Amino acid sequence: MSMINVTNLTFAYEGSYDNIFENVSFQIDTDWKLGFTGRNGRGKTTFLNLLLGKYEYKGNISANVNFEYFPYEVKDQENFTIDVIREISPNSMDWEIVKELSMLDMDYDALYRQFYTLSKGEQTKALLAAMFLKENSFLLIDEPTNHLDIEGRKKLSDYLKKKKGFILISHDRAFLDNCIDHILAINKTNIEIQKGNFSSWWRNKELQDGFELAENEKLKKDINRLSAAAKRSSIWSDKVESSKFGTTNSGSKIDRGYVGHKAAKMMQRAKNIEARQQNAIEEKSKLLKNIESNESLKIVPLTFHDRKLVELSEVSIHYDNKTVCEKISFTIEQGERVAIQGKNGSGKSSILKLINGENIPHEGIVRKNNKLIISYVSQDTSSLQGNLTAYAEKNSIDESLFKAMLRKLDFSREQFEKNMEDFSGGQKKKVLIAKSLCDRAHLYIWDEPLNFIDVISRMQIEELLMEYEPTILFVEHDVTFCENVATKTIRL
Repeated sequence: MSMINVTNLTFAYEGSYDNIFENVSFQIDTDWKLGFTGRNGRGKTTFLNLLLGKYEYKGNISANVNFEYFPYEVKDQENFTIDVIREISPNSMDWEIVKELSMLDMDYDALYRQFYTLSKGEQTKALLAAMFLKENSFLLIDEPTNHLDIEGRKKLSDYLKKKKGFILISHDRAFLDNCIDHILAINKTNIEIQKGNFSSWWRNKELQDGFELAENEKLKKDINRLSAAAKRSSIWSDKVESSKFGTTNSGSKIDRGYVGHKAAKMMQRAKNIEARQQNAIEEKSKLLKNIESNESLKIVPLTFHDRKLVELSEVSIHYDNKTVCEKISFTIEQGERVAIQGKNGSGKSSILKLINGENIPHEGIVRKNNKLIISYVSQDTSSLQGNLTAYAEKNSIDESLFKAMLRKLDFSREQFEKNMEDFSGGQKKKVLIAKSLCDRAHLYIWDEPLNFIDVISRMQIEELLMEYEPTILFVEHDVTFCENVATKTIRL
């Protein structure tokens, strides 16, 4: 066991006026299974790169371990998988490699296939196994679940549960809960570490947020009451002070010493109230700094004249004489939230594209009305280029509504000035989702919409779908999201 010490860390990207980290200090035990959470753009991947020494920074980071970053870049993907693993971990014995892969339910023959022929999920497993075989290494694992189906995520989470010595960035709540024992959270104004998993951290956060909101309301009332009292005291002292120069009702002179003393006492009382008021304001300013913006999203789906929107009957999809899925039949009715689940390569995305009207080679019958309006969110974000204003205009959506959606999804106003090529993976997915939320459609089709998207935004999207109940067909590997949202599940 050793410690990773971060002391007074301050960092900003060149040309930026805003620090991503400012005087941050904390310690990490190298035996921890550490989950890493925070909203998109807060600096999670940046922090991993700072540990790797990729950027100059102020402060100090000290550690007695070698940091290894995942995803690992394989330069020659035509090599056999076992050669790729040996390159990463040259001191590992063959039996150790086989044992490690068996823990991930990978077939032995995968070792003697060229690396590029493995599925993305198999590549993820092979690389993580290789990196855990390295001695004296502390793994920095950056979103390993994006290419894994539900079953693959469960196996990988069980594998990580048996390991120690890593930081894991993931936005999948069930995945994190199963395999971590501490959590590192980048909040709006600080970084905190807690023992436990994501759910225990979230419960603590909700309790803290609730306490701060209650204190805030109490202090607002105190400030209003003290303001009124201070104003009354000030008025009374002014009246008393001015009465020094008058006479009594009987015509005798006022005792100026007594009146002056009384006025001074009232003036002091007003100052005391003002000081208490200022203390209350200062206490109030300490609150609410880490309460996340979690405003409700809105969607205005169209109503279709027919209850049944889509029907697939005995549909099979083929690519290059290979059958991807066979004899699939189901219907989508108005108001249903339909999840399609299955292993990678089982044809989930192909079915979504087919219903969306793309030219997918298939047999069987797809019935849908030609007046059905569909809003589609693709897995692929590579087409996002240029600024948000031009994107809104190109897609004929209301720019102010579009940007309001993005603000609710935690976009800063500064982000609106950047080109989309410079956005993080999560921010790009938010652009596609915000655009879809602006569409007036009968049917929403979303293909893995949550890849790279932070947990709080996932919760916002869940609440939106459950409140407004649009008709939606989606593929998503986040178990918690599917359990909360889907009214019907199609398993391939």
